[in-house]
Amino acid sequence: MGLKNWRKIPGTLLYALAIVGWLLAMNAAAADRAIIGINCTMKPGGSEEAALEKFRQIVAERSGGRLKVRIFMGGQLGGEKEVLEMMKIGQTQMALTGGIFRTMFAEAYDAISIPFYFESWEMAKAYLEGPMGKKIGELAAEKGGIIDFGPQKRAPRHMTANRQIHGPADIKGLKIRLPSVPIWVDVWKELGAAPLVIPAPDIYMAMKTGQVDAHENSLASPYSRKLWEVQQYIILTGHVHFPWHWTASEKWFEGIDPADQALIRAAVDEARAHGNGAEDEKDAFYASELKARGMVFIAPDVAAIREAAMPAIERAASHLAPEVAEEMARLRQR
Repeated sequence: MGLKNWRKIPGTLLYALAIVGWLLAMNAAAADRAIIGINCTMKPGGSEEAALEKFRQIVAERSGGRLKVRIFMGGQLGGEKEVLEMMKIGQTQMALTGGIFRTMFAEAYDAISIPFYFESWEMAKAYLEGPMGKKIGELAAEKGGIIDFGPQKRAPRHMTANRQIHGPADIKGLKIRLPSVPIWVDVWKELGAAPLVIPAPDIYMAMKTGQVDAHENSLASPYSRKLWEVQQYIILTGHVHFPWHWTASEKWFEGIDPADQALIRAAVDEARAHGNGAEDEKDAFYASELKARGMVFIAPDVAAIREAAMPAIERAASHLAPEVAEEMARLRQR
């Protein structure tokens, strides 16, 4: 339509058309806010998906179907870092994300990543739900535009090995596969092991060919990789309690109705509890299946191993904020 033709339209009609356009834009924006995309890098079938499905169910029921949750498993929208960057600018809404979340935004408070530093999941959970966890949340919001709703349990990391390990002396010279995490490599070197950084898909072949004697992970790893074919022992070190975090885009979350914010927070809390229980069930299942396939479980002297690793643990802890040590001392006295 040319400029002359536009001039022939009455002003009241132009105003009405502007109002209709504005209403359509507002309705589209409201529809966008009714869709909650939530991302996770894990494959379907684990406790992560169980928790996310619980969240979807609760949100749908309590919003009367008005809010819809779309779950993206297996890193469909990218890795953890990419999704966190998308959340910062509001391109996606939520994520069940892992340890990179803490190291990116609050490294000085990321005590969770230090092996043998936390003695149990309960201790790690108390740390993340206490003042140090609050500080992590504040820094995540300030630096990354991320809201941290709290942790969800991931089963502890243990060892598998082709020889019995009862104490630190048995670790000397052990060729152990590790992910590329410098703190972890340093701790295992302190114990006298010979760490090798090998990609996760190559773990089975590295064991079969004798490139490594051991690896460490949650029990899901030896079960899913059929490591009973190349390893004999499960060593219950429980050396890392490395949870997921429920997070949201601050830009998105602050733009929705306060009543919906409260609904989402409550749904996350219930979904986290559901995920914790599902993780315990799956960990017990993996243990049972691994024993049935001939793997022998050993409860080593974890206190002695921790003591032997202490120089490396203290080196890592020296880079943390001073108040972390105070909080850890408080938690150990509980």
